[in-house]
Amino acid sequence: MAKAYAMIANGTEEAECLGVVDILRRSGIETVLVSVEAGKDVVSSHNVRIQADATVAETDFSDGDVIFLPGGMPGSEHLSACEPLIAAIRQSIADGRRIAAICAAPAVVLGRHGLLAGKRATCYPGFEGDLKDAEYVLEGVVTDGIFTTGKGLGVVLDLGLEIVRLLISEEAAEKTKKAIQYC
Repeated sequence: MAKAYAMIANGTEEAECLGVVDILRRSGIETVLVSVEAGKDVVSSHNVRIQADATVAETDFSDGDVIFLPGGMPGSEHLSACEPLIAAIRQSIADGRRIAAICAAPAVVLGRHGLLAGKRATCYPGFEGDLKDAEYVLEGVVTDGIFTTGKGLGVVLDLGLEIVRLLISEEAAEKTKKAIQYC
């Protein structure tokens, strides 16, 4: 079974985070919601209280197939400042495992750390300046190698389904798409 680690921080955009988590879990992907805060409880960018499954300090990312980074501010800043998370992302990249990010996160988390150099990527408009040495594209969801990026909340279902397609199959993504009445 495929496994995903979905990151969350105080200030994360809750619909981006939980929308992707929902799609992954519906599709049969084991998905662990991981807080970068000291505890499991976080408050989203729109003041929704969410309890994560684990903290970053408790998590060994080595068995994951993807690390997913939702956007939102200041959530993306908190993810970017979390040294254990950045180390886990770097190790995942070195191991050839997937990284997915949406909204501000492709730029603020991945771009600022130079992790998208030479890749095509998208992000929330206005953050593209932080996509260091990456090619900014205006598409809703972009996959380039092991990286999948999404522009913002409006493409959350597309991003989730793309991750399902990449980790399981096109058929699994289509099955989930049909089950949720995606038009």
